[in-house]
Amino acid sequence: MIAKLKLGEMADSEQLDLGRFYQACNPSKTLIVGDPEDRRYYIDFSTVRGSDIIKELGRTITLLSGDAPSCQLFTGHIGCGKSTELFRLKYQLEQQGYHVVYFESSQDLDMGDVDISDILLAIARQVSSSMATEQVKVQPGYFQKLFGEIADMLQTPIEFQTEAELSIGIAKITAKTKDSPQLRSQLRQYLEPRTNNMLDSINQELLGPATEQLMSRGKKGIVVIIDNLDRVDNLPKPWGRTQPEYLFVDRGEQLQKLNCHLIYTIPLTLMFSNDYARLSSRFGTKPKVLPMVPVTYRHTLTPNLPGNDHEAGMGLLREMILARAFPLVPMGERDHLIPKIFQERSSLDRLCRVSGGHVRRLLMLLYSCLQQEDPPFSKDCLDTVIKEYRDDLLRVITEDEWQLIFQVVKQQKVTGEDECQTLLRSMFIFEYRDTDGFWFGINPILAESTKYKQWLQTCS
Repeated sequence: MIAKLKLGEMADSEQLDLGRFYQACNPSKTLIVGDPEDRRYYIDFSTVRGSDIIKELGRTITLLSGDAPSCQLFTGHIGCGKSTELFRLKYQLEQQGYHVVYFESSQDLDMGDVDISDILLAIARQVSSSMATEQVKVQPGYFQKLFGEIADMLQTPIEFQTEAELSIGIAKITAKTKDSPQLRSQLRQYLEPRTNNMLDSINQELLGPATEQLMSRGKKGIVVIIDNLDRVDNLPKPWGRTQPEYLFVDRGEQLQKLNCHLIYTIPLTLMFSNDYARLSSRFGTKPKVLPMVPVTYRHTLTPNLPGNDHEAGMGLLREMILARAFPLVPMGERDHLIPKIFQERSSLDRLCRVSGGHVRRLLMLLYSCLQQEDPPFSKDCLDTVIKEYRDDLLRVITEDEWQLIFQVVKQQKVTGEDECQTLLRSMFIFEYRDTDGFWFGINPILAESTKYKQWLQTCS
């Protein structure tokens, strides 16, 4: 909540700080909602996304009594805001007394080549590092012995005597093997038959003692959030299974065996896999999907036209941009400041509309405007930025893919992994949710193309 400002402070808060605005619009920066500075920029889109998924994830954890573990899956388009929402969940759970370990798996793993042992080592490293920060003492005896054997195999000295050095030892192993497929393969062959022993050690020598000590201090338990696993490449393993299927379907039982609350982000392609039923059964729950912020309604063939706007969704997207420019001005009181950012109000609406409700893309477009000129942005500046983004997308779409796009626009559904990989991962099609469930629509910026307009004429 932003405190009520005095008259003079309000006047200062309505001055556009260009440097701060530029930094706040950086599309590569994730908002850490627990940080008071970042929290000023946060907009809650749950009212228009169809449900409050973060609330659902949180309730699954908080309603479990004692130290009963839970394991949940979370997915959505890359860039739709999952990481920001997970930071909101982290903040909320910490407010309720949980110790939350959040980390981006892409910092530890090669997304093109991931195995179960890699994920378990990453979790052990991050949890042990967090425990050391909290001065929680653990005795990782099994890993001390294991690292000695690995050091001999990799010909790398890895020694640690205290619990604080477990994360350091794992970091040394990760650094040694991350850029070497040959060493990584050697390590995996060694660790594969020891996977269950690793799980037992993490549970008994790390999570168990850590949970006990934290609860003695008044904490309610440990929550581990493993972000960015949705970025795992959809490449086939040598035996034919794709990486996501292998990790979350074939080996999912091991991923959920850790004795703490777990949240994994998973690739959106798994929602369209023939193994989806097995995936849900394996984890005992269906994955939560974070859809786009709606800018138009179901069955709208022209999402880029003002008359088809989803006003509630568009209103929150406007607030998102205005909050980046004027974070100290209360929500709902920023409309009169639009002329300080755009020469025409219609330009702000157009920007929100063509983003399709993809929050990172919205920031990317805004960031590109800032790179070209100072606010207030001209209509010509915005048109140039939009055309560049549109042409970049058009350059890669094949005729077969256009036919798939037209089919999805007609049916408003995507079926199968191939369509998901082709249309959703490439951001030709976006996924939304309303009271009737999920539906799919064309990326609004593609709706401005000559190809799409010609197809619309043939449909009329």
